[in-house]
Amino acid sequence: MANNPVKITETILRDAHQSLCATRMRIGQMIPQLEALDAIGFNALEAWGGATFDSCLRFLGEDPWERLDTLKQHLKKTPIQMLLRGQNLLGYNHYSDDVVRAFVRQASKHGVAVFRIFDALNDIRNLTTAIDEALKCPEKPHVQGCLVYTVSPYHTNETFVELAKKLQEMGCHSVCIKDMSGLLKPYVAEDLVKKLKAAVSVPIELHTHYTSGFGSMAYLKAVEAGVDIIDCALAPFSCDTSQPCTETMVETLVGTERDTGLDRQKLIPISKHFTKVKQELIKEFDLKGYFDVNPNVLDFQIPGGMLSNLTNQLKEMGMEDKYQDLLDEMPRVRADLGYPPLVTPSSQIVGTMATMNVMMGQRYKMVPKEVKDLARGKFGRTPKPIDRDFLINTLGIPENEIIDDCAKEDAKEMTVAQFREEMSKKGYANAPEEDVLSYALFPQVAEEFFKSKGRI
Repeated sequence: MANNPVKITETILRDAHQSLCATRMRIGQMIPQLEALDAIGFNALEAWGGATFDSCLRFLGEDPWERLDTLKQHLKKTPIQMLLRGQNLLGYNHYSDDVVRAFVRQASKHGVAVFRIFDALNDIRNLTTAIDEALKCPEKPHVQGCLVYTVSPYHTNETFVELAKKLQEMGCHSVCIKDMSGLLKPYVAEDLVKKLKAAVSVPIELHTHYTSGFGSMAYLKAVEAGVDIIDCALAPFSCDTSQPCTETMVETLVGTERDTGLDRQKLIPISKHFTKVKQELIKEFDLKGYFDVNPNVLDFQIPGGMLSNLTNQLKEMGMEDKYQDLLDEMPRVRADLGYPPLVTPSSQIVGTMATMNVMMGQRYKMVPKEVKDLARGKFGRTPKPIDRDFLINTLGIPENEIIDDCAKEDAKEMTVAQFREEMSKKGYANAPEEDVLSYALFPQVAEEFFKSKGRI
């Protein structure tokens, strides 16, 4: 056994299929290999959160809470990890502290053992409630804070180190460099990891996507610099816009002081199963499933999961020929809106605005509410202050609606009790808290789901 083995978090059950197959993998397609995955010795299995909650309700006819219960029944040894968007939870709005705390409690109770918590703007204020509640959960889950990695004139390795220090002070058990668009260059990764290891005492995890082609090289330089954990995906769901390949990283480190100690041979039958699953998903949902490495992501910065969904949407709208125009418009909109890191929900907001600009043939002719909310500060502080003239005259935001403290706005959002009352009026009385939370995050989608299951 190596003196200092690198740990691996496996993403096959969440981010891998979110990135390559629009989050369409069903729990029934996971179950046959859950025990085998559990026996490998992964640091964690990322299996919940992100877009899975929405996809379960909207596309797959599954209850996401029941999916979590099923995962917990089969995964006896390996911690289940979820991705949580701070005050956004898993939806696309900010929620009251009451809803955030209730959601975290329920997720922990149902089996989430690792909470990876991030904010799209790296605004600490949006992480405080979720981190605090996760630390209070009686199940004692591992709480991980994120540095949402991006490249702009307003982001440096030094600014990320300062953020990591704050996350450690808040009580986080580890810190994750979350490179959702594959922007982290190998030597920059080495420098960042060294600086983080010198500045904080908690473990450092690195999450990237292969979109730019940097993935495995960034991991190798990070491993040499002392990173503790890397996120990987089994071969059939690896690379492209997903994570670097688990089997490749395991084999790369064999015989070194950072040898993972994992047995690649035991991964072969698991990967064979998921190769079939991938083909099933591509056929059933008419998905592309494969994406070329695209170094231009360094300019347009669209995260892996969003590229998968965006391609699908353009295809459905008959606008595939506008794909490059859209990629060109994304960085322009991002600069206008204060250089937010492009991750849910900011990536969807910037992507929507860029799409409308391209469709209309005129920039900012129509501005959706979510774009105005991001620009006026409802979701937190953007890295670069947005020009006030642009806010008022181009986006049409009244000066009195510009927000300095997003926490005050969050306090105005509905509580669990208010959502429960609203559901009762719609014919779903005495709903369990899990269903109330599903409704709070996705009201229309959840209502249709409950009707389809005979709960309303």
